[in-house]
Amino acid sequence: MAVEERTRTRQGAETVFVDRFCDGIIGPSTESLGPVRDGGHIVANTAPGCWGPMITPAIKGGHEVTLPVAVEGAEVGDAVAIHIRDISVTSIATASGNDRFVEGRFNGDPYCAKVCASCGAEDEATVVQGIGPDSVRCAVCGEPAAPFAFTNGYTIAFDDEWGVGVTVGREQAEAFAQDAYVAAALPEHSIQNPILLFAPHDLVGVATRLRPFMGQLGTTPGVDLPDSHNAGDFGAFLLGAPHARAVTPDELAERTDGHMDIDAVRAGAIVVAPVKVPGAGIYLGDMHAMQGDGEIAGHTCDVSGTVTLQVEVVKGLELDGPLILPLAEDLPLLARPLSPDERSRAAEVAARHGVEVEESLPISVVGTGPDLNSAVDNGLARAAALLEMTVPEVKNRATITGAIEIGRAPGVVQVTFLAPASRLARRGLEQLVRTHYGIPA
Repeated sequence: MAVEERTRTRQGAETVFVDRFCDGIIGPSTESLGPVRDGGHIVANTAPGCWGPMITPAIKGGHEVTLPVAVEGAEVGDAVAIHIRDISVTSIATASGNDRFVEGRFNGDPYCAKVCASCGAEDEATVVQGIGPDSVRCAVCGEPAAPFAFTNGYTIAFDDEWGVGVTVGREQAEAFAQDAYVAAALPEHSIQNPILLFAPHDLVGVATRLRPFMGQLGTTPGVDLPDSHNAGDFGAFLLGAPHARAVTPDELAERTDGHMDIDAVRAGAIVVAPVKVPGAGIYLGDMHAMQGDGEIAGHTCDVSGTVTLQVEVVKGLELDGPLILPLAEDLPLLARPLSPDERSRAAEVAARHGVEVEESLPISVVGTGPDLNSAVDNGLARAAALLEMTVPEVKNRATITGAIEIGRAPGVVQVTFLAPASRLARRGLEQLVRTHYGIPA
């Protein structure tokens, strides 16, 4: 194709830069940017995901994610492979911890239906007065507005290379609170109240290492959802809810599980996400500095940062939820491809018993649900549908060539195992997986 013809026919941009955010609702009604070309890049400056938006009633969905970016050529029924090229933390400190709800300041769901306990304003604007748990106040009546408080919280500072972090004491926590917006490195268009304002300091002197990843990365759901509820566990809270953001089971099935909180979603990994609206609508946010499997405290260290993605349309894949191709080192031991020596020994055993060694490749299927058992069932069913095999076969494969890993309690898991290369080829995924893990045909 001549350069002039290629220029005329290609409508998508090579790179789309994103520094604006949703109001907490993600879906078909959300403003979309782009399109970016198939094979192009998205570069985003993201805002912290959980605690800041949780104490900011004007953010309606519990998180603050980027505006979605349309991908040229992505149609409903396709999928998009999202290659995570880089994730870099920019906050110098953050705060987090286990939460409790503050009764009277929400209608059924403190994440997405905030109400001022004093004047009754919904999704109210707020002002900041001083620091501490009562610093965020209703702009209408002046009363404390945050629907969450800490049961046990901490403030953590990072080294200059963002390699390690240490929780600090009261004096330093309050110093960060006084300069919270700068310490959090909040993007210009973020409207959240930084959680550093609360200056929690129950844990002091605890050291850990950073391994940043994206808690939110995916495609726009087929119905409008609170961004933190675009998953089967948090989404279940919307069924029969007393507020205006309630959904039906059929509507919840239009989710895309962009809110995974899976620590494998880090630089070098690939997320393959379903397309449920024209253009796919890639969005991201909720960068975590680190997290143990399960995010058992309910929250981890949410930070600002910059992210570079490359997108690739996979035509006709028709996924229900996301797949992940983790880094090889993040795969469970049994799901890692056999070494040449292991494969040679396996071939000897196979020949001795009159069979051939199956050509298989790693795949990780995300499952979500109201609880972990439901999430496992969902992941198994999705894997079976993807590979056109029975659920009992998937169970066997995940048991002897993989693992069930917990992304987030109460209900996000990875069903990871070695899948037949021939089945992946049928779905147009074989070459993507081989290239990612450097496995020749």
